[in-house]
Amino acid sequence: MADVQDEVENTQQRTEDVVSAAHVAPVEPMEHLVTPEDIERGERAGEKRSSDPRFIRFFVTLNSGLILTALAIVLFKTPNHFAFGGTSGVSVILSTLFPSLPVGAFMWIINLVLVVLGFIFLERKTILWSVFASFALSGYVSLFEMLFPTASTTSITGDMWLDLCFAVILPAIGSALVFDIGASTGGTDILAMILKRHSTLEIGRALLIVDISIVCIAAVLYGPRVGLYCVLGLFAKTLVVDKAIESIHLRKVCTIICREPVKVEKYIVQELNRTATISRGYGAFSGNLVTVIMCVLSRREAVKLRRYAREVDPGCFITIVDSSEIVGKGFRGTN
Repeated sequence: MADVQDEVENTQQRTEDVVSAAHVAPVEPMEHLVTPEDIERGERAGEKRSSDPRFIRFFVTLNSGLILTALAIVLFKTPNHFAFGGTSGVSVILSTLFPSLPVGAFMWIINLVLVVLGFIFLERKTILWSVFASFALSGYVSLFEMLFPTASTTSITGDMWLDLCFAVILPAIGSALVFDIGASTGGTDILAMILKRHSTLEIGRALLIVDISIVCIAAVLYGPRVGLYCVLGLFAKTLVVDKAIESIHLRKVCTIICREPVKVEKYIVQELNRTATISRGYGAFSGNLVTVIMCVLSRREAVKLRRYAREVDPGCFITIVDSSEIVGKGFRGTN
């Protein structure tokens, strides 16, 4: 009976110790440990990361993405009749049906029609950059057709599989660059905005049906071999574009448990110009109170933090996971 009573008393004492420890701050707030200059520098860094790109950077990035897309159309899609969908796919098919006009000319016509529809059914400020992108992409395609006059009929590699890879990868990188700055490549994006505003259709499904229809027409026109390549290209395009966008937006969510939490927190604030969320945790085996530091960093910053944490505490516990959906101060829009 005495043993049971002693065990109860010991359990109560451990509970009181845990409750008492829960009222002890795991680390001292950084505002007492850093200088006003550190705080100001961190605020400037956060505002810079959160801000939208300036006009020059926006314009250069937008045109870089469009140039990559245009190169893929002229050098890899057109000579192999790769019609994956979108305005370029329709233009490739139309240039086959009406060989008197090149792909670039049909892109001008299709994009002009879409722009007119956009001005009719959408607000002008809504489609301003989409209009520019549509015409700029058509212009780049026409320019590259003049620079590479034989590309429309002859593959520069002679390998259809290699051409397919670049026909998918280049536009994926271009689209990722453009989407990262909040713009679009125009074309069917204008159609998507019109459908979104004036119908109840699921835009993604509607555009996918259009792309599948284009691929089916290509299979009929160019034979099953090209048709199957187009099917592969259509699915690969979706996967690679999504992966490229996620790669640009990728951030590292770092969780650290160590014996020197104050040093690690000061390093995050003073050296990385970031902040962190501090929480309490308890070891499942020992029941000891530990400090859990969680922060979101870029890949380069995560490597620096991991190296520093291991230096101050070789036995620290670190987990680093990927995330491409970060919303909040210090991150631009929805990353």
